[in-house]
Amino acid sequence: MVRWIKTFVDMMKVFVLFTGFTILFYYAIIWVNLEYQELHRYDQPEGAALKVTKMMNNEDENWMNRIIFFLDNGE
Repeated sequence: MVRWIKTFVDMMKVFVLFTGFTILFYYAIIWVNLEYQELHRYDQPEGAALKVTKMMNNEDENWMNRIIFFLDNGE
């Protein structure tokens, strides 16, 4: 009978720990979600931001050179 009680107490310890960590993890995910919800990812950049695109001349590059460039550089 003592063995059954000891097993039940050990089972309850595991259950309480599992439930506690599950609740802690749940609220941590909610907190991270609220932190990133306030972040505006698409705001205009501030400071000394530069535009890093360049216009390509259509006369200098044909479609075959552009495909080779894409396959070579992955861009």
